[in-house]
Amino acid sequence: MILTQINWNPDPEIFNILGISIRYYSLLFLSGILLSITVLKWIFKQEKLPEANLEKLSMYGIIGILLGARLGHCLFYEPGYYLNHPLEILLPIQFTSSSGIEFTGYRGLASHGGALGLIIALFLYSRKTKHSMLDTIDLIAVVTGLGAGFIRLANLMNSEIVGMPSNKAWAFVFERIDTIPRHPAQLYEAICYFLIFAFMLFLYKTKRAQFKNGVLFGTVLFLIFTARFFIEFVKENQVAFESGMQFNMGQLLSIPYIIVGLGFIAYGISKTKKQLSLQV
Repeated sequence: MILTQINWNPDPEIFNILGISIRYYSLLFLSGILLSITVLKWIFKQEKLPEANLEKLSMYGIIGILLGARLGHCLFYEPGYYLNHPLEILLPIQFTSSSGIEFTGYRGLASHGGALGLIIALFLYSRKTKHSMLDTIDLIAVVTGLGAGFIRLANLMNSEIVGMPSNKAWAFVFERIDTIPRHPAQLYEAICYFLIFAFMLFLYKTKRAQFKNGVLFGTVLFLIFTARFFIEFVKENQVAFESGMQFNMGQLLSIPYIIVGLGFIAYGISKTKKQLSLQV
């Protein structure tokens, strides 16, 4: 029997206890963060950095990612709605005409906003701990793909950010949306991000002496947002105003990150060469 499509309709809620919902999205999001912190703990030991710094980094990073991702979605994709409902930006609720207030959870997190929020958080962490900003972002770069991959798996479990119609054998029918076989774009991204994580870990273990001063950070920015740019070609637009655009919002927001990534790579390589020449 030849596989023609995969019917996909998992319940996003794992279980509910006394009105408290445990969902795949939250579980996978948290798993990605905890695994990233575990890898960072090993990296901090290799770098001989105090464990107290890792605790601060984790706190700053989690807050930065969540705030940035939430604000990014609200302001990049649905500014008209959320500027008229500002409380819904930061609170997991929705005001309805019938029932007043409905608990909805956070519907919408933008990876571009999360990346920007993380960068700001790392700057504040660096000032607080006196740990070099360039060194900090290089270490975070190693685990970035791991966390990003888990977020896309969470999107898959929610049947959100779906791909365009496809006749491929591995096409998914997202039954919560329609009966059309589609590219599993979330899975494409997750696989790319996990491969990027493996590559970044390899670079750290084998090229740490040469790849510093922002090189690792620039590399992960370039790889992740280049992958994101091309995968967007098989995604459905997330909001209506993207329909008339040559490149959608995800692609337009990826371009600055790709350029900044290349800039960090060039700067880091140049600075490292100068440092190594002075040591000779």
